[in-house]
Amino acid sequence: MRVAWAIQGIGYLLLGIVIYIAVKDTNPSSPEVAQTTPMNNPLVLRSPAFGDSQPIPSKYTCDGEDMSPPIAIEQIPKGATSLVLIVEDPDAPNGTWDHWVVFNIPPATTRIAEGEPPAGVQGRSSWNKTTYGGPCPPDGKHHYVFKVYALDSLLRLSDQATKADVLEMMKGHILTTGELTGTYTRL
Repeated sequence: MRVAWAIQGIGYLLLGIVIYIAVKDTNPSSPEVAQTTPMNNPLVLRSPAFGDSQPIPSKYTCDGEDMSPPIAIEQIPKGATSLVLIVEDPDAPNGTWDHWVVFNIPPATTRIAEGEPPAGVQGRSSWNKTTYGGPCPPDGKHHYVFKVYALDSLLRLSDQATKADVLEMMKGHILTTGELTGTYTRL
């Protein structure tokens, strides 16, 4: 009988471990997916300058006027307190390159005009600048991901904040997110 209880106890222990692993995997700590409510309605990002997964015109790159492209943001949730915009190049040779970091954008912002930063605070990019820096790949085709996050709070950070600082402060405050990807290849 004691052997049966021991086997049953081991079974419960294994079941507990399996449940712990399953719960742990569905509750990620990554700031990009940590949230306070389910992301039932992701943000929709569009640009009249380029479509999703399409080439970014050189006007918006280091080979052109190096101005930010126009962006439209749709489906901002009613409970949003602020928005965050991050533009990054995951194909950069030494790891992801941050082209633009803007936080504490008012949630009523549905349009970001060409060449104009949205209202909010511009943080530091990988160039150590607090302004937009367009695509400027050293070689080959690169992808540029424009990500917007809707948050349930403002971020208490200075204009010297990096993307890492912003992502850390966003943990647990993301209501929903959306992205638009453009590509660029230098000639």
